[in-house]
Amino acid sequence: MIHTYNVAGMTCNGCRTSVEEKLNAMPLVKKAAVTLENSEAVIEMHSHIPLENFQNVLSNKYTIVKSEANNAGIVATEQSELKQLFPLFLIFGYISVAALLLNTSPWNVTGFMLDFMGLFYVVFSFFKLLDLKGFPESFKMYDPLAKAIPSYGWIYPFIEVVLGIMFLMRIEVMLALVATLVILGITTIGVVKTLLDKKSIQCACLGTALKLPMTKATFIENSIMIIMAITMLVMSW
Repeated sequence: MIHTYNVAGMTCNGCRTSVEEKLNAMPLVKKAAVTLENSEAVIEMHSHIPLENFQNVLSNKYTIVKSEANNAGIVATEQSELKQLFPLFLIFGYISVAALLLNTSPWNVTGFMLDFMGLFYVVFSFFKLLDLKGFPESFKMYDPLAKAIPSYGWIYPFIEVVLGIMFLMRIEVMLALVATLVILGITTIGVVKTLLDKKSIQCACLGTALKLPMTKATFIENSIMIIMAITMLVMSW
């Protein structure tokens, strides 16, 4: 069963993330999706949960009440997964074309992979830096290291900037490749666990400016970078 609730008191994406995390942690909740713009929580549950149970898990800052909106109508009008992920596919397309154009005359597969990884990091870090306060809260919901060391979430966008410059400028490429395997490997472990647990959370790959769901596409984008890094390391031996 799916029900929609209004949640008052959310003032930033950090609030939204906190509310969504607490609701998803409840035993009978299958998945909860919270939106800041509409101050709504769409909750899918295994069996009925009293309203007071939701209020008890939230801090006194938030007030949750049953929405008068038609739940079926809300579910029917939710964006499709493909439409939600369109910004991600578009950015991937732009990065791929840019890396391709930079290495066509003459064709250089090594240069293509280095430029692709460099542009990937620079572009993705840009979106994370748009909301540096909200990103760590979203990131730690699935990244094991960010969950264990909160400060890691704050410096992660800057790590991406540095790695992007290293790839584009061909500075200590081997070090950048190893770092890519480590940080994206850790993140991918968290992504896989989230997907296996079938949790409905926001992907922080493009920060919090774009509302992207955690899907297999997130796993694929990380896998592409990891495969490229492994390929480059093997080719260098």
